[in-house]
Amino acid sequence: MKISPDTHPKDVLILVDKNDKPIGTKDKLTVHNEGLLHRAVSVILITSDHKVLLQRRAMTKYHSPGKWANTCCTHPMWNEDNIEACKRRLKEELGIESNQWFYWKTIHYVENVGNGMIENEIDHVYLTFSDEHPSPNPREVMQYTYIPIEELKDWIKHNKSICTFWSTLVLKDLNLHLLNSITDRIC
Repeated sequence: MKISPDTHPKDVLILVDKNDKPIGTKDKLTVHNEGLLHRAVSVILITSDHKVLLQRRAMTKYHSPGKWANTCCTHPMWNEDNIEACKRRLKEELGIESNQWFYWKTIHYVENVGNGMIENEIDHVYLTFSDEHPSPNPREVMQYTYIPIEELKDWIKHNKSICTFWSTLVLKDLNLHLLNSITDRIC
């Protein structure tokens, strides 16, 4: 089947090579069951008073249910750029719209995430800034909290066992100094 933006199912992921070049598509469950390398995006929302919005994944999620994670994550759909995917997922999961985005970094990780599934992702991490109150989708998010950025590293250290693996990676280097250097470039 030829995949186009109009016919691309939501549960089909973009397979990539080690340089993040698309090489095909496969359904989400096959990708995670076989540990195939694919593209992902992660969102970290920061408030004006330097707090990071974290979410606890719903118990109905197909992997890592009930674990704390960064603001949200997703897999871009075919012909959807990374920022469009970030905007879509932030709205779907937390009911928040933001137009201020900053690309931070890309990480590659491989991790067994339970239920016989393996995440093998090239994850593009974006920061967004908003004070809008979340309106969580209960099928996606069971709880949320704000952690002051200067307390984030300690929070992760003390809660690592109840956090998703990827969130510890994407959040570990976030600090006030980095945030200040980013906001200096934006303003």
